[in-house]
Amino acid sequence: MTHQKLDISVYREANETIVVLTGEIDLHTAPRLSAAVDAALVEDPVRVVLDMRGVTFCDSRGLGTLVVLARAAARARAVLVLANLGDFLKRLLAVSGIGEHFVIREPAPVTDGPELGLSDVEETGTDSGQTLGRPESGQEPPR
Repeated sequence: MTHQKLDISVYREANETIVVLTGEIDLHTAPRLSAAVDAALVEDPVRVVLDMRGVTFCDSRGLGTLVVLARAAARARAVLVLANLGDFLKRLLAVSGIGEHFVIREPAPVTDGPELGLSDVEETGTDSGQTLGRPESGQEPPR
């Protein structure tokens, strides 16, 4: 049986580390994702952004890994942000009931201006911080 791979690229910006994912998050690839985010957290970013535009599949192990990574980020006084979710991932997070516990970064509405980067987007999230241990919405973690 052939398994899809997960390509991971990491970019560091002033206050955040962006982890770009392409492929599948499953039993075979989740440990690599965990290692990439753990390495990013060593740099003490305010946010670790998972750019999930290229994610084509995510199973229950992948969902569990996202929850564990959000908790790890909170322990490191950072916030894990899920960005550029496709319809499949939005539906998966909604059906599983855990989507409301993540900070989701949605692209800004498309205009006639230049193409938008990850820093030109809006973040939303309703987690009170109790489930994943994050600070309450609107508060930056202490540094």
